[in-house]
Parts: sequence; C-alpha cells; structure tokens
Amino acid sequence: MGRLFGTDGVRGVANADLTAEMALGLSVAAAHVLAEAGTFEGHRPTAVVGRDPRASGEFLEAAVVAGLASAGVDVLRVGVLPTPAVAHLTGTLGADLGVMLSASHNAMPDNGIKFFARGGHKLADELEDRIESVYEEHRTGAPWDRPTGAGVGRVRDYEEGFDRYVAHLVGVLPNRLDGLRIVLDEAHGAAAKVSPEAFTRAGAEVVTIGADPDGLNINDGCGSTHLDLLKAAVVEHGAALGIAHDGDADRCLAVDHTGAEVDGDQILAVLALAMRERSALRSDTVVATVMSNLGFKLAMEREGIRLVQTGVGDRYVLEEMKGKDYALGGEQSGHVIVLDHATTGDGTLTGLLLAARIAETGRTLRDLASVMERLPQILINVPDVDRSRVKSSAELATAVTEAERELGQTGRVLLRPSGTEPLVRVMVEAADIDQARSVAGRLADVVKSALG
Repeated sequence: MGRLFGTDGVRGVANADLTAEMALGLSVAAAHVLAEAGTFEGHRPTAVVGRDPRASGEFLEAAVVAGLASAGVDVLRVGVLPTPAVAHLTGTLGADLGVMLSASHNAMPDNGIKFFARGGHKLADELEDRIESVYEEHRTGAPWDRPTGAGVGRVRDYEEGFDRYVAHLVGVLPNRLDGLRIVLDEAHGAAAKVSPEAFTRAGAEVVTIGADPDGLNINDGCGSTHLDLLKAAVVEHGAALGIAHDGDADRCLAVDHTGAEVDGDQILAVLALAMRERSALRSDTVVATVMSNLGFKLAMEREGIRLVQTGVGDRYVLEEMKGKDYALGGEQSGHVIVLDHATTGDGTLTGLLLAARIAETGRTLRDLASVMERLPQILINVPDVDRSRVKSSAELATAVTEAERELGQTGRVLLRPSGTEPLVRVMVEAADIDQARSVAGRLADVVKSALG
C-alpha cells in the first residue's frame, strides 16, 4: 500500500478512493495510536469533528464519528466549519484530537480527512505513518480491544463552536472595519456563514457571493481558484475590496477596488508591515516558500524585513515558524499563517486583518499592495524526464548559471523536480515578460536534452 497521507491529510474521490470503511478505520487507528503515545493518559479522550458542505462529507462524518466512538473517544460534532475553526476549537477546548473532512479547493467529488493533534497542530509525520500501519493491521483482520458499556465514546453536537470561533476572529482584530464595503466570495464552502458573520460583527458592510452551499456546488466557478465573479462584484458594488476563500477557508486571495487581483505574496507584504508597526512581527522576519515572487523578496529587503524561505507547501512554512518562533508566514496561493492567533492558514482571519489595515490607514488596498511589484513569472512543466538528475547534471548547471548571469539581480531561476510525476518545473522571473519567456523556453529545452 502506498502512503495514504499526503502533505494535507488523506485525500481522494469520495466513495471510490476515500470510502466510509477507510474513514472509519483511519479514525479507529488514530485513536489507538494517540492512546499508545500517551495522549489520552489519565483522562477520557475527546475529539472535535468538523466538515465542509460536500455531500460526501455527510456519510464520511458519520463514519469518522462511529470509528472514534467505537474506540472509546467522546466526540464533539461541530458541523460545517472551516478547517482553521476545527483546529482552533481543538486547541481551546482542550481536545485530544481534531478531525476535518474536506478536500479544500478540489472539485466536489473529492474529499479528504485531516487530523489535528492536541493544541490544534498537524500530526507529526511519524504519527501519521503509525496510523497508516495500524489501519492496515486492522484492515487485514488484526483484532483490537473494543470498549463496551460505559467505555464507548459519547457523541454530541457542539453548536457553540460557531460563535466561539467567530468571537475569536473578531477579538484579535487591532481595529474595527466600520465604513468598509467588502465583497466576500465563500466558494459555496465551509465559511459561507462564518465569514460574513465575522466581517459584519467587525463593522463592515458585507456583500456575499458563493455563499449558498448545497453540497454539490463547492468551488464551482467561484472562490479563490476562480476570481472573475469576485472582480466583477467588487467593481459593481463599489466595494473597498473583495475576499475569496477556498472550500475549507484556510486560504485567502483578495481583489482591490479596481478589480485587480492581490495574491498571497502581496497580502503577506501588507500584513508584515502592519505587524511590524505593532511590534508583533517577531525578529522582523516573515516566512515564505521558494515560489514566492522575487518582487516580494526585493520589497522585504527594501523595508528592512528578513525573509526566510522554505520548500513549497504550507506545512514547511509552519514547521519553520514553530521551530524559530516566527509570527507570520505563508504562500503565494493565499495560505497565510498568523501564529499568535492560528495554528494553520486561516482565510477569514487573513481577510479580516487585511481589511483592518485598510480601515486603520485610510489607504486603498491597491496603494498598500504597491509596496511590492510582482515581477513577471513564467512556469513551464517539462514531462517525461529523469527528475532525479536535476542537481547532478553538469549541462543543466551550466545553462542555469548562464541564465542567472543574463537575468542579474532583477531575475531568478528555479528548477523543481515534481514530487509525484516524472517532470521538472522550470520557473523564471524577470523584470521583462519577454525575457522571462525566452529564458524559460531555453532552459526547458536544456532540461529535455539533458534529462530526457
């Protein structure tokens, strides 16, 4: 069996790859593994379980709850809430385990299971590996001790989770949003009720789109992966900005008052300066991935803010932040982590903080985002090559050196072997789009000849 857990939990087509049997089995295995690790020692264990609105989440939630309760874990079922809400509630309620059912920005037929440890943090890799191992043992017939009588887990709906999470979001804002008209695109997802409520309580005038989930329309032509509707709505309503979430609302992209997109790098830049003003940007450092636009790096250097870069993936950003006690990090895709207030990317919190900066300064988002200039970025995927030789090919190294010399200080080259496919990603940034295309094309040709 290949590894079930990816960088963001277990994910696949619901009822095909991710079945009710698997959801139940993984939940039982997680309970056993955490018990073995001593997480439940001395008390009766509790888990928080939430989901996004996908139709498949209904039966998968039932399977997860059944698995946990059958293993002796009490369950607080919070219903449809964002991933960061489940993480937050797992931490603040002192739960031993959190489970979120969502496939994030994926299309509706997919779904996923993500586990959180005590405190609302992602499980360590070794615990995920152990869960997989125990799951496979049980699946192939290994017996396990089943509690009976009063030992089985009890299940109850925790309806207070909604208000508790919204109060947390509004409570961390440095100032109110009175006077701001904001369009929210909820992707027909998990934040369809939470996000409008939070922005309204904070004082904003809210216009919503994509806020009518029916179980089938999540991410369908809306949300952070489809910004055209939001751009049009912001202009139509004369809004100060627009905020777009994905299906589980752990990311946020924005649109300024002219309808122009503001990506995760620009959001990070705006928040970094705001946090530094409040002495909240510890070590004057922000964490981002190697895929962040060079314009972001240049802007941070100019503003005297140190940039630490990690591998691609919000898990690597979070690991660096936790290990070095940094307060802010994120990705170009809109996963922004404000570690003092969240243990994972939180799209609603990010949008609220961005709007608070506009209200505080009286400046437009377009003006605030202009702190960085996005340099043209070209990405070419080169398939059917030996990705393992990217670092060892002398021919490729020579070509990269020549490209970097041509681009100088205002350009960048990044070659990344895919983690799952036999291809290499060629990324080139330059001050001029035509130069970026030219250099990327030449490097792609060398990748084909050297690694093909």
